[in-house]
Amino acid sequence: MPQSGKPLSGRRIVVTRTRDQASELAARLASLGAEVVEIPVIRISREVSKQTLADVLLELGGYDWLVFTSANGVHHFFGEFFALFEDIRSLGLVRIACVGESTAKAVTDLHLKVECQPKRATAEALAAELIATGSMDSAKVLVITGNLNRDILVKKLEEARAMVDCLQVYKTEAVDLSSNPAVAVFGRLGADAVLFASSSSARCFAEQGDVLKLGPDARKPILGSIGAQTSEALREVGLKVDFEAPTPGIDTLVEALVKALA
Repeated sequence: MPQSGKPLSGRRIVVTRTRDQASELAARLASLGAEVVEIPVIRISREVSKQTLADVLLELGGYDWLVFTSANGVHHFFGEFFALFEDIRSLGLVRIACVGESTAKAVTDLHLKVECQPKRATAEALAAELIATGSMDSAKVLVITGNLNRDILVKKLEEARAMVDCLQVYKTEAVDLSSNPAVAVFGRLGADAVLFASSSSARCFAEQGDVLKLGPDARKPILGSIGAQTSEALREVGLKVDFEAPTPGIDTLVEALVKALA
């Protein structure tokens, strides 16, 4: 351990989360002595079809399951919900399923119960867990999505004879990094590690490889992933996963980082 007594003292760590989501992770890293470099490679914003939203809300009381695949989906869905309804009981008797600890926390923060959450934070695992409840045959399921969600969850639920509707409530898009001063620092000095907390951040980081190219004297970082789905995305774009959080979450990602750099 470094002389300061902090396990990340003297380490430069790059965080690729959106600016409004990076604060918790950056604060945790800084508390452990790290020099945090924020390079947000994605931007997340509201995007919803008014007609689709209206259709879904009219049918809201008829759904058996409400499914969230990200905390962003929870925040943006309930932003639309509370703009129209004053009482959470307007959700009716719908059961809630989600993937990942951060998604579950976003739901429970609203004093709602998560009835289905797989141990492994992937769309495939969520589909399997829902099917294992034995409640999919003829069930009406509403899946809350972003613009980059994979269709594997919907496909598997439909194969189990569920009637699935999708409601996109946000979009994820790449950030132009060419004028970001932190990128110039990264190119010149490199880093000890780069952390990825979503599949979209992994893909967008790879897409801007030319901008993020390291100089000849820069320190080559190891790459860390928050979970299996993000690791899969990193490998798909040709990047090596040096360490992965054992279970998805900020604390477990930081713990895995400390261990990897020890």
